[in-house]
Amino acid sequence: MSKSIFQIERAKYFPKMPKALAGTVKIVEGGKTESVADQQEIGRLFPCTYGMPIITFEAGGENIKYPGLNVGVILSGGQAPGGHNVISGLFDGLKKLNPANKLFGFLGGPIGLVDHKYIELTSEIVEEYRNTGGFDIIGSGRTKLEKPAQFDKGVEICKRLAIKALVVIGGDDSNTNACVLAEYYSQKETGIQVIGCPKTIDGDLKNEMIEASFGFDTACKVYSELIGNIMRDANSAKKYWHFIKLMGRSASHIGLECALQSQPNVCIISEEVEEKKQTLEQIVHEIADIVARRSQNGETFGVALIPEGLIEFIPEMKILIAELNDMLAEGQESAETFQNLATNAEKRDFVIDNLTFDSSTLYASLPSGIARQLTLDRDPHGNVQVSRIETEKLLIEMVEKRLAGLIKSGIRVKFSSQNHFFGYEGRCASPSNFDSDYCYSLGFVASLLIANGKTGYIASVRNTTAPAIEWIPGGVPITMMMNMELRNGEMKPVIQKALVDLNGTPFKTFAEKREEWAIKTSFVYPGPIQYWGPATVCDAPTKTLQLEKLK
Repeated sequence: MSKSIFQIERAKYFPKMPKALAGTVKIVEGGKTESVADQQEIGRLFPCTYGMPIITFEAGGENIKYPGLNVGVILSGGQAPGGHNVISGLFDGLKKLNPANKLFGFLGGPIGLVDHKYIELTSEIVEEYRNTGGFDIIGSGRTKLEKPAQFDKGVEICKRLAIKALVVIGGDDSNTNACVLAEYYSQKETGIQVIGCPKTIDGDLKNEMIEASFGFDTACKVYSELIGNIMRDANSAKKYWHFIKLMGRSASHIGLECALQSQPNVCIISEEVEEKKQTLEQIVHEIADIVARRSQNGETFGVALIPEGLIEFIPEMKILIAELNDMLAEGQESAETFQNLATNAEKRDFVIDNLTFDSSTLYASLPSGIARQLTLDRDPHGNVQVSRIETEKLLIEMVEKRLAGLIKSGIRVKFSSQNHFFGYEGRCASPSNFDSDYCYSLGFVASLLIANGKTGYIASVRNTTAPAIEWIPGGVPITMMMNMELRNGEMKPVIQKALVDLNGTPFKTFAEKREEWAIKTSFVYPGPIQYWGPATVCDAPTKTLQLEKLK
């Protein structure tokens, strides 16, 4: 592998770790736990892994000689900075427990377990990937592990390789699958443990015990640098409004964090839109009002941050999308009729004629390009693919239309726009010091959970606003984070997503400042991630995490 000078120097970085993991480690178990909701149903579905205690690892204890064991690791879902360091920490932790331990990586995500595609992760391989972004060490994938036939194929390869434990590195859905897998293997008495690690740049896998999902810190710093660059350009040229869509379908954590870092004129928080039951028209009017007020002050430029999943949080749009999903569902006569129509105009008219009155009116008001995007191919679950909807362009077109009406009424407004989508730019960046340290510790903790015979746990590192030496390592039963939700027409156990807390300090801090930021140019230019320098610059966690942990 060819390496840049940066990569060569970055490979020399050794992640900082909690003091508790430095020498001998003892395990401390808390009391019995229960799920965040639906306790009876979750308990019934997970009789072997429900109610287990929270675990904390502390310094001290006996110097135990652990028997050799083999472990498998899976990268699941979208990429997030720091995944390679989880594997590095897991590898080093296993070797510290017993140099004879082996680590096998399943290729291409969960499908590698099912199809028996793997490599042994040797020291030579792991050394190449320390402190690097991406998931290319073994690749990732989105195959769901949810069927007994898949689980049994996993047992086959684990028995063949003498694997005693699997580590699943993924988001809420992947760790839900890990919990199901752990329960199945426990009930079948296979002797195979399953441990999870919390990953997702969206930031929606967190709770009191999981303070952050890894990759969120790095991704937000990358996006904030790009936003700051655009802000500097906007403030220099003084002629464009930049509408920037940011990743985050199910939650607006990325948008909120980037707003706290860069102070844009507009930042929409999807969860607030849903709570206030705002219409698309109301959102457009609010943005247009800010544009007009700034223009009248001579500020004919600005920056607006738009969450990727906004469309699904607007109540009227949610109803429209549900109706479209039903109308265009595979096997429906209406779907076949729609597909056989020759032109986009005919398809648009067909949709308008077959929706309820309110949805038909809303659909007809949408720009033709956006309306067409809402009827494109569905995902495997039959739902609209929200990431394909160019929400930033939708808002630009509708704001332009609104401003045109103001101009006709005699209000002078100047508005020129640019649109952007920041997504993949942040998923494989070189991890920040925080993510490098955090991920390495998560992997190391996973090795200790395995050594102590645990299954159905997710690795946890807490107290993360303190220096890394003071972090608190441990494990959390995955069932503790679960509830029942409707998925594909069935109630299923899943990890509860963490949405932006509108009563939390991060959102309240943003809400107190946004009116000032809207009219006054208050841009902050965060700059690139710093890997070398003072800890106050290089090791600082996200502003969201700092605000959440304020005493």
